Amino acid sequence: MTTYALVRPARLDLNSYARATGLHPEVVRRLVALGLLEPARDARGELCFPPSQVAAAARILRLRESLPISYAGIGLVTDLLDRIEELEAILRNLSRRE
Repeated sequence: MTTYALVRPARLDLNSYARATGLHPEVVRRLVALGLLEPARDARGELCFPPSQVAAAARILRLRESLPISYAGIGLVTDLLDRIEELEAILRNLSRRE
């Protein structure tokens, strides 16, 4: 049986996303090209962003302001932070089982 979503997921187009994050649209495009942001594409092939990507941009900006590293370096840092978060969740789950 085929199921259909009753509500279309919320998405922000490039300009709306840029306004929501305070970034210039060209900076957003660069962050996408570097793999730091994960947009979707709409039916026309234009970039569109789920609301969770607003938090991702805020994280990138915080790292950029607090650490003297490039955007490429921020990619590595965010990957490491995500991995640490995963490992901490695993440890919490293991400690609950004991």
